[in-house]
Amino acid sequence: MKLGKMRFGWLVFSIAAAGVLLYTQVKAQQPSFDCHDIDAGSIEAMICQDPALAVLDNQLAEVYRQAALKATNEHPPVLKAEQRGWIKGRNECWKAAEPQACVTSEYQLRIAALQATYRLIPLTATVTYLCDDQPGSEVIATFFPTNPPTLIAERGDSVALMYQQESGSGARYAGRNESLWEHQGEATIRWGYGAPELKCRRTL
Repeated sequence: MKLGKMRFGWLVFSIAAAGVLLYTQVKAQQPSFDCHDIDAGSIEAMICQDPALAVLDNQLAEVYRQAALKATNEHPPVLKAEQRGWIKGRNECWKAAEPQACVTSEYQLRIAALQATYRLIPLTATVTYLCDDQPGSEVIATFFPTNPPTLIAERGDSVALMYQQESGSGARYAGRNESLWEHQGEATIRWGYGAPELKCRRTL
């Protein structure tokens, strides 16, 4: 009788453990936002139905939480405004030829941007480039091992975030209106929309 009770107890425990594991797995596949009462066919609905996108959403939620802790004294407070703008842009992916790939890319770029901007991961290197042999014309680039790799470049009072691009040789990065391409210690930098290229070199 005792043996039967033990087996029954073990069976109940096993079923309960399996239920907890299943609940944990299902919960882990849910995004950070509530999937109830969302519009069918929307980008949010796609994220709720795609485990891989749900994982990315949770990753972004955690990275955003870390960034918010560092942005408490930010003036002006740009983090929340930028996040609202990013969500609006992400939801425009329904117009893309491949919406799922578009949403995936949006998440990856946003996570990388927050990690670099708020220094949430250790930097890889900091490099100073002297441009056109003018002592006052310098670009300081700080590199981060994000996915995709990023850099934050500073020139005077201006700051630019750039993402690594595919390149046949050297390392090429591009941002909104700026770009940096380095090959064997020499760099070509464009700073601003329509601006001429700067010929730069690494300083020792």
